[in-house]
Amino acid sequence: MRVFVTGASGWIGSHVVAELLANGHQAFGLARSDASAESIAATGAEVRRGEVTDLDVLRDAAAESDGVVHLAFRHDIAFAGDLDTAVASNQAAIETIGDALAGSDKPFAIASGLAGLRTGEIATEADWPEPTPGAGGRVANERTALALAERGVRSMSVRFAPTVHGAGDHGFIALIVAADREHGTAAYVGDGENRWPAVHVTDAARLVRLGIEGAPAGSVLHAAADEGVAFREIADAIGRRLELPATSISGEQAGEQFGFLARFVALDIPASSARTRELLGWEPAGPGLIADIEAGAYDLAPVA
Repeated sequence: MRVFVTGASGWIGSHVVAELLANGHQAFGLARSDASAESIAATGAEVRRGEVTDLDVLRDAAAESDGVVHLAFRHDIAFAGDLDTAVASNQAAIETIGDALAGSDKPFAIASGLAGLRTGEIATEADWPEPTPGAGGRVANERTALALAERGVRSMSVRFAPTVHGAGDHGFIALIVAADREHGTAAYVGDGENRWPAVHVTDAARLVRLGIEGAPAGSVLHAAADEGVAFREIADAIGRRLELPATSISGEQAGEQFGFLARFVALDIPASSARTRELLGWEPAGPGLIADIEAGAYDLAPVA
C-alpha cells in the first residue's frame, strides 16, 4: 500500500513510517518545515509539504493514497491553553480525509488516547466515553472517524497509552524525569499505587501497521503493552537510575514539582489491550517501561 502519514516526522510517526517501509509498503509524510521534510526524506519516504490545517493538501494526499494514518495534532497550541482550537482543527482534518476516502474501503487510522477512558478500573476497547468540554473533544474526534465506517471507509482509532516510551521520547516520562532531577527527588503522589498503561514506540508502530493492513472498519485498538504500571514503580526506577530518593508527596506538592503534569501523575488509568491482541495477533516485543528507564532511555531528558 501507499500510505499517507500525517505527523510523519514526530515521535510515533517516524517509527510508523519506518515500520511501513520495512514491511513492503510505501509511505509519504506531511511536512510543515524544512527540518520535518529532511527527517521524512531521510527514512526513504516521500515528502508532501503542508500543514495539518491545509485541508486541500490533506484531501489531495488522501485521495491519491491507498490508506491514511493521521497522527498529527496541534499539541503546541493545545499545551498553550487553546485546546478547543486544536480539537476543532483535528475535527476538520478527519472530516476532510474521510470525505476523500468515502466509498473506497481504504484504511484510515487516527490517533486517540487511553487516558480518561475510565478512572480506577481497567479500560477496554468497548469503553466509549461521552464527549466533554476541553480534552473530551478528542472523544468527538474519535467518534467522527469511527462513524466513517458507515460511509465505506475502513476507519479505526488507535488509542495510545499516555507514555509511548523509548530512547528519544520527549513526552510525559521525559518531563517527569526532568522535574525529578531538578527537584532532587523521584516523586509519586500519596501511596503511588495509581497505574499508567505504557507501550514501547516500536510496538505502537507495529500495531498501527497491523491495523492498516487488517483491522475491520470501526475498530478501536488499544496500544498498551503494560496494562498498568504503578506510579511508585516508575518513581523507584527513576530514583535508582538517577540516584535520587523516591519520595511520596501531596497533591499540592505535585503541583510545585510537576506543574501542568500534576493532574496526570496521580491518575489511575489502567487499560487492557486483550481484544486488540486477539483481533490482530499483536504481541508487544519491546522492553517494558520500567526496563526502558533502568536501561537509561531517559538519561538525557533535559532539565525542566
